[in-house]
Amino acid sequence: MAEQIEGEIVFECENVDLPDLHFATIHSWIHQVVASYNKQCGDICYIFCNDEKILEVNRQYLDHDYFTDIITFDYTEADTVSGDLFISLDTISSNAKKYRTDYTEELLRVMIHGVLHLCGFKDKSKEESITMRQQEDLALLIYNSF
Repeated sequence: MAEQIEGEIVFECENVDLPDLHFATIHSWIHQVVASYNKQCGDICYIFCNDEKILEVNRQYLDHDYFTDIITFDYTEADTVSGDLFISLDTISSNAKKYRTDYTEELLRVMIHGVLHLCGFKDKSKEESITMRQQEDLALLIYNSF
C-alpha cells in the first residue's frame, strides 16, 4: 500500500492582519472534517484579504463585479482536497453584524464552507444550499468539540 502524504494548510494575508485564531486547532479541525468525507488534505491555502482584493479576484478570474465573503479555487484531484480560498475579512465583519452572529463564528463558518466546496458540496440551488448549511453546522460542532 502506498504511503499517503498529507499536504499543507497555510494562512496568508493580503492587505489585512492575520485574524486572531487558534491555527493549530483549525489545522486539526480541517483535517478531521476532510477525513469525515473519506478524503485527505492536500495543499490548502487561505488568503485573508479585504473587500477591494476579493472584488479584484472576482472580476479577474470569475467575471463577477461584486463583493463576496469567499472565493474558492478548487485544485482537488481524486480524493486529495486542495485549493486556494480567498476570504474577505471586511465582508465577514459585515455579515457577522447583518446575521447577528459572532465574528469568529462567521469566519470559521466561511473557512469550512470553502473546504466543503473542495470536498464536492455545491450551493447553487436551494436544496444544495440547505445541505451546505447542514454540513457547515456539523463541521462547527466538530470544531467546538476541540
